[in-house]
Amino acid sequence: MRFSLRLNNDLTLSQYEALAQAAEAAGFDQFWVSHDLFLRSSSVILPIAARATEKMEIGSCIFNPYTINPAELAMFAATMDELSGNRFNLGLAAGAKEFLQWVGLAQERPLAAMRETIKVVRCLLSGEAAAFNGQFIQWSSKAFLRFPAPRVTPIYVGAMGPKMLGLAGEMGDGVLPLLFPPEHFYNVKPLVEEGIALRSDTLSELDFATCIWVSLSEDREAAKQPLAQKIAYYGSSLGPLILDQLGLTVEDFAPIQHALNVERDEAKAMAMVDERMLRIGIVGQPADVIERLEPLVDAGARHLSFGPPLGPEPLQAVALLGQVIDRFR
Repeated sequence: MRFSLRLNNDLTLSQYEALAQAAEAAGFDQFWVSHDLFLRSSSVILPIAARATEKMEIGSCIFNPYTINPAELAMFAATMDELSGNRFNLGLAAGAKEFLQWVGLAQERPLAAMRETIKVVRCLLSGEAAAFNGQFIQWSSKAFLRFPAPRVTPIYVGAMGPKMLGLAGEMGDGVLPLLFPPEHFYNVKPLVEEGIALRSDTLSELDFATCIWVSLSEDREAAKQPLAQKIAYYGSSLGPLILDQLGLTVEDFAPIQHALNVERDEAKAMAMVDERMLRIGIVGQPADVIERLEPLVDAGARHLSFGPPLGPEPLQAVALLGQVIDRFR
């Protein structure tokens, strides 16, 4: 069993240092930080986490090739491996269409963009020129790293839709599917396995991270609030597979989005998050997490990945998740 912790890029730099150290002490194998627009830059956060730890892997969840050129993705991956002693994982995805529109970017040909990005990044990290003439990338023979990369950094693919999940299974070193709710695992697993059937023998076994949201506290009512905040912010960007699993539609989140982005009333938006929406994640104590995840482990889950908000007190939540690790390890 493997265990990872995922954080949004909305905390202070000192919090990431403390949480990375706490996660390593609690037995986590990986520590991931997102790179959502208009929050703190994970390009600064990830090196801090690497410096604060010794053995735990550090990863980006996620970069996208629209806001960061694939050449810069390879540059960052190689430099992070140099800094961390080959402990970096490059998490990539096509990004959220809605968020890209904030900055005037169209999410054109997302599947081709991801396929081509994975190819050229691996090519660059292998020390080769990445001349490419594709649908998304058109590079000359001068596209190569001017320094030796320590290794070909593992690439984890963030995916929600069927085609992207298949691509993750086919080309990724790992996959980071958002399992909202956790039981969405049963829908996602066969889609990833379709891609695995097309996988090259040169790639290692795929690391399938069962990415869930948790909010833990001794006080269940207190644990609800941080999860409601995340759902209010991200709920409308969830894919149809996830919404169908929950019995929800994008329109269900429209009043929440209006309160959040037009009225700028976060408290009102959070109050609109109902119990159906809270089922996106797990709220409560370690026993609640164990109860929801035991069937997934029995069905073959071998990497449990716990994501934000973690809880009203993140450091306390990491300690509580240590009890979950002890149960499954």
